[in-house]
Amino acid sequence: FLFLLSPPPPRAPSERPGEYTFSRGWRRKVTPGSEQGRGGGGRVTAGFFEFLFRRIIGFAGVLLVLALIIFVLARVVPGDPARIALGPTASAEQVETLRAEMGLDDPLPVQFFNFLGGAVQGDFGKSLISGKPVAQEIAGLLPATLELVLATLIIMLVIGLPFGVLAARYRNTWFDAILQIVSLVGVTMPSFLFAILLQLFAAFYLTDWPILGRASRELGDFAGPTGLLTLDGLLTGRFDVTLDALRHLAFPALALAMAGIGQIMRITRSAMIEHQRRDHVQTLRSFGVPGRVVTFRYLLKLSAIAPLTIMGLEFASLIGNAFVVEMVFSWGGFASAGLEAIMQKDLNAVMAVVLVSGMFFVVANLVIDILIGLIDP
Repeated sequence: FLFLLSPPPPRAPSERPGEYTFSRGWRRKVTPGSEQGRGGGGRVTAGFFEFLFRRIIGFAGVLLVLALIIFVLARVVPGDPARIALGPTASAEQVETLRAEMGLDDPLPVQFFNFLGGAVQGDFGKSLISGKPVAQEIAGLLPATLELVLATLIIMLVIGLPFGVLAARYRNTWFDAILQIVSLVGVTMPSFLFAILLQLFAAFYLTDWPILGRASRELGDFAGPTGLLTLDGLLTGRFDVTLDALRHLAFPALALAMAGIGQIMRITRSAMIEHQRRDHVQTLRSFGVPGRVVTFRYLLKLSAIAPLTIMGLEFASLIGNAFVVEMVFSWGGFASAGLEAIMQKDLNAVMAVVLVSGMFFVVANLVIDILIGLIDP
């Protein structure tokens, strides 16, 4: 898998039209006027699809290994899944019947391939606790967590990136010192503490602000096509739903974004300061290019690679790790349901939650690889 994921070795840049060069694993064709040596990348050719294919194959292997690890761990956990599902009062005959229905009496390789085939089709079996299909439960809970995580990423980007740029531009000043302290506090303090502090703030100073749930009771059982309340309100013309969902979303997303804001601020500042020492930046300054143009047109593009990587990893990790904030705000999402499944030893639900979280990691890394290649080919 490491061989598949690794890009091909770079070749020396070609300045002759028609020749191909490699950079970041992408094959680009040098055309007249592309100025390969002066920042032009040429147009993306078939090598991009080769790069994408290698990544997809590698990530598919990662998911396969993850599925194998999940299956093995689920089978070595103490306790009989059939006994857990039926309860302690069930007879031995009932337990044996359910074991046969669940395929637990089959050899382990057969069980694994049955699990893998069902997972590919989106069938993770039935929950041992509720008896409902696990895929159906995930489909009902995932939009809540996805909406929370997307709002968190937007807050991280809107707050963390500009302040990181300002901290680099005014480094070693009182403004930079304050921003570094704020970023350090955001990184070190746990998200649940921010969540509790925001709830207390709203209870004392914003008494009309909602601090629990995803929507107000006055909206009733509103159901949209996507499950994302903010988007469904816009699609259906229910702007009151969108406004109410944004009010409920503000504090949970802010509490969940504080750590990411601190990381993006610090990484953006470091990247900006590092790129300011590059020769091409010094050349631009020597030619009298305004500092604002150098910062926002050249430095920001190069320095955005590290924050973009952090945001991709944050998106993937928050899908499964947002359960603390979800529990504080009674959000009722995918992450908190995964924690409940672990506590109740609902093995089918646990395997599904871990596999879906791993899939988000894989997809996020693939998207980040593509975006980084587009930003800095």
